[in-house]
Amino acid sequence: MHSRSPHDLPPLPALREPVRTIGAREFDFSRQVAVMAVVNRTPDSFYDRGATFALDRAVDACLDAVVAGADWVDIGGAPFAPGPPIPADEEAERVVPVVAAVRAASDVVISVDTFQAGVARRAIDAGADVINDTTGLRDPDLARVVADSAATVVITHSLAVPRTPYPRPHYDDVAGEVAAFLAERVESALAAGIPPERIVVDPGHDLNKNTMHSLELTRRLGRIVDLGYPTLVAVSNKDFIGESLDAAREERVEGSLVAAALCIAQGARIVRMHNVRESVAAVRMTEAILGLREPAYQRHNMGERND
Repeated sequence: MHSRSPHDLPPLPALREPVRTIGAREFDFSRQVAVMAVVNRTPDSFYDRGATFALDRAVDACLDAVVAGADWVDIGGAPFAPGPPIPADEEAERVVPVVAAVRAASDVVISVDTFQAGVARRAIDAGADVINDTTGLRDPDLARVVADSAATVVITHSLAVPRTPYPRPHYDDVAGEVAAFLAERVESALAAGIPPERIVVDPGHDLNKNTMHSLELTRRLGRIVDLGYPTLVAVSNKDFIGESLDAAREERVEGSLVAAALCIAQGARIVRMHNVRESVAAVRMTEAILGLREPAYQRHNMGERND
């Protein structure tokens, strides 16, 4: 596999721990990008509006994502968006059976999107490899749960207490402020005993950010990549794409793929996406253009005849 030439594109910042063992899989984030599929077991999920709320549908969606090429599935049982609190027991009853069923069927990386320590503990016990916390480890108990396990943690930027409104968020320098927040939360994670090779960061597109904030974060993602930890981006079908294109939720696939590709070119190494088949193709093509991977095959103009 060729690494890209220094003459091709500006060099990306070096990752502190580029080779990661996450669950049963190994990733070298210096030269590959992981596709994380989104499966929400909620009746009011942002994108699919409860299509995978039933247990069998949630499990099938995870396994279908694996067949479509996903490296990772992210299972959620409680939206971040404002709404009534969801008790930890109820959230765990939604996600833990999905984790257990998928773990029994596949070695795919499984993450659980939760900010509750009790849910995280039960999910890890059921076979989850990653805790994806949209609150940036606001709860110190969650950090301790991860530290006491072998799980990786995704530390995401947000400002609001989960499930609560945060009207008119303001930033003087959104990329700089998000980077500073993540740097501080990474230090908290390290202090709690989570080793650096089990930390991933996420700038939190659209989480307490308006469209202009998310667009600027996308343009200046290098500020987040500079932290030296693998950067995850969750751009799929977000409102900043819909508002940029005047596109309804079901019409945002193309915009999502462009946003993901531009983030990868700046150093993102995990992309959280709904439309798995399209996303895997876009990510693999982006890797090939960047010189991170070889083409699947070479035939065109390689022989005595021009095919």
